[in-house]
Amino acid sequence: MSETGKDTHPAALDDEEFPRVVIGLLCDPGLPSDVVSTLVDDLEGELKENVSDKVAWEVRMRTESLLLDEDGRVPLLRLAEIVRPRYGWDLVVCVTDLPRQLSSTPVVADISVRHGIALASLPALGIVGVRRRLRDTLLYLAGELGRGLVGGRAGRERHRAGGRFTPVTWVDNPDAEIEVSLALVGWRGRLRLLGGMVRDNKPWRLVPGLSTALAAGFAAAAFGIFYSSIWSLADALSIRRLTLISLLAIAAMVAWLIAYNRLWEPSGGSRTKTVLYNLASVVSLTIGVASSYLVLFVVTFAGAFTVIESGYLARSLGHPVGLGDYLTLAWLASSMGTFAGALGSSLENEEAVYRAAYSRRERERRRRSREAREAEEEHESGGT
Repeated sequence: MSETGKDTHPAALDDEEFPRVVIGLLCDPGLPSDVVSTLVDDLEGELKENVSDKVAWEVRMRTESLLLDEDGRVPLLRLAEIVRPRYGWDLVVCVTDLPRQLSSTPVVADISVRHGIALASLPALGIVGVRRRLRDTLLYLAGELGRGLVGGRAGRERHRAGGRFTPVTWVDNPDAEIEVSLALVGWRGRLRLLGGMVRDNKPWRLVPGLSTALAAGFAAAAFGIFYSSIWSLADALSIRRLTLISLLAIAAMVAWLIAYNRLWEPSGGSRTKTVLYNLASVVSLTIGVASSYLVLFVVTFAGAFTVIESGYLARSLGHPVGLGDYLTLAWLASSMGTFAGALGSSLENEEAVYRAAYSRRERERRRRSREAREAEEEHESGGT
């Protein structure tokens, strides 16, 4: 855990007419903490400019995993009761990488004004402009939470929290701890939530993580480079058929990774949540495997162009050859290598694949939260 921020605010000390308001930003490790850390130094000035200049703002930040209850939700009321007196914060804004939904409606933030706490969901901010959208969301939430304390312009920039092209609206939340939720509107909001989840999964990290699969793929692709029968087959196949083969190879590897590592979330609780998590895992793995396929293609093409002399290839194929012939050969060989890599991926370190699956990460966080609660209850019972 870490905390950053200023312990004193000169304006608060020099001018008694300006009350000091301390806002604590409690962030999940990883992307939430990384993004917030780039904003925290400038946030006090932006709060003064956009919310109220009659307050001495002080912003502090801590990084720690937000605990979950048995239903996979962040218990805001309990969190507020713990962290506000512990750290001396007046208002609390939590930032998480967990997606939030009400039925099928993506949620940008949950807020409880009477408890002085809000929860912002980073995936709902989409793929691009996340830093700007999070800054606008934090400013808006701080204004809403502090409306009774600061007055002024608090809470008037709600549209900026959603972004230019995806409007937001307040919706009633059935959770007793949450008064209202700030939700995205329409199908664009659902697509933005999915895109944000895929971004948070960082599927490109699968490329180095799938080193064993890539090794098996290189070995199979080398077979295509050195055997003339593969040359003739690649020459005979159409672009459409080569495209179909490559898509089938990528799909086979994605299906194998999901099945072997048990990444498919079974339907048991919320159907909407299950569909969202499974779709995010499929898209993330597809991007990761496609990136691996591209690496394999580039290496295979370089190998084929280096090893196979053009005159010898022309005699084997029975016609003059050019760059396109090497590309089609590398294309087919890469698809063969990807099929082989699907089997090789069964030997991978599971962590390399789990990082691309929200369902596994959430279950692991629930387990840690349950252990933390049990340890706290055991400590309290031992103390009594």
